[in-house]
Amino acid sequence: MPKDAERCEWIGLSKALREFAAATYGTASQRHIKPLHWYMACRLCLEGGFDPDEITPRPPFRVTMLSLRKGRRRSIEYVPELGGTGEQTILGGLRTKQVDVVVTKPGIGPVIAVSMKGTLNAFRNLTNRLEEAGGDCTNLHITYPALVYGYWAVIRANRPGPVPPNAPAPLRSDDGTIRPSDIAVREDGKPHPCIVRYHQALSGLSARSGIRNDVSKYEAVALTLADVDEGKSGGVLTDYPPVGSRLRFEQFLHTIYTQYDLRFVYQAPDLASRTYRSGWDETSPALQNWQIEEYRPRLAETDEICGMSDDLAP
Repeated sequence: MPKDAERCEWIGLSKALREFAAATYGTASQRHIKPLHWYMACRLCLEGGFDPDEITPRPPFRVTMLSLRKGRRRSIEYVPELGGTGEQTILGGLRTKQVDVVVTKPGIGPVIAVSMKGTLNAFRNLTNRLEEAGGDCTNLHITYPALVYGYWAVIRANRPGPVPPNAPAPLRSDDGTIRPSDIAVREDGKPHPCIVRYHQALSGLSARSGIRNDVSKYEAVALTLADVDEGKSGGVLTDYPPVGSRLRFEQFLHTIYTQYDLRFVYQAPDLASRTYRSGWDETSPALQNWQIEEYRPRLAETDEICGMSDDLAP
């Protein structure tokens, strides 16, 4: 494994999903899912407007302040060696919990957390794992009722037929074909019933919209099926979850940002100088990088549209 394999990288979703699906380094170390952690951390920074020092694992960016005629603006620059490592341990009501990606505000505590669960095979056991997911959510919400907690489930979209040459070890079988219990998408292109049941169960764990609501629900839940067909590896199956499902990934971060703003900004104006998600100056070096094409960076102009002054920027 490369020396800096655990260092957070600026990575796109397709590359992160390819590394997940191939599991080149095996699954015991969870190395196959860490690129998804990095992708999420970078989105929270560039798109969410959070300072990289507030995010674990730390995204590989440097922030500087610009003094302009129109006010002070934050500029962000891509610096690979500044990428951090690891997860953050959060105090729960029942036990401590290591969480994959966390945003922490100084003097306030953890405000956003995202747990990820990647599954390559044995999909018939998926619903049995939901007890742990519900328990983790309850545990953290007991201590931090205002925490905006997201759960992202990623599944390798295995189809019936021969095991691909580049498939990870857990998929290899004696007869060289995908085992029935490892099939996520049937020959007709529809999701296997076990995936449908998982979707239904996850839906019941989502959409917590207030700090006095059920602590066993996440604010946002997403289910992503990673395409592994030839020529499509790293893509996302667009047919499932179905249109209109609250588990579609394109809604995931929007929901998290909305809940964060409602709880930590609009309902707590006295804290706005510390909690407001100020945008980045459009001339920032990182925003000129080709890798930004996949992201929708939060720009400083957004602050003015929302009626928030640049003076509130940290």
